Amino acid sequence: MSKRKKQTGRVLFSTDRSDDHLCGSCNSDPCRCISDASPAPQAQSPRVQRESKGRAGKTATVIYDLDLSDVDLKDLAKTLKQHCGTGGTAKDGVIEIQGNHRDKLVAKLIELGYRAKAAGG
Repeated sequence: MSKRKKQTGRVLFSTDRSDDHLCGSCNSDPCRCISDASPAPQAQSPRVQRESKGRAGKTATVIYDLDLSDVDLKDLAKTLKQHCGTGGTAKDGVIEIQGNHRDKLVAKLIELGYRAKAAGG
């Protein structure tokens, strides 16, 4: 096996073919690249629950059990907030919408293709 290296340590030429199966992005086998793709909505079953604990008595509708990338989570939160005409936030894989909009959000999520269910009482 002969290798010529430049000062940077990068391989310029090699007769060794053992690294042909390495990922082009992360240069490892198996690939350790973080995928930004989210699963399809049909493959997800989010739960929609009304909560008021820890919010000084204010009611919020919380959507959890979502497996989405940060970008997709924020886009979905924006769509749902606009649908309800209220504020909210998306963080740590959970969407919080201000007010009691559980039934409206379950219907909207089903319309978007999710298998959403109302949770709690």
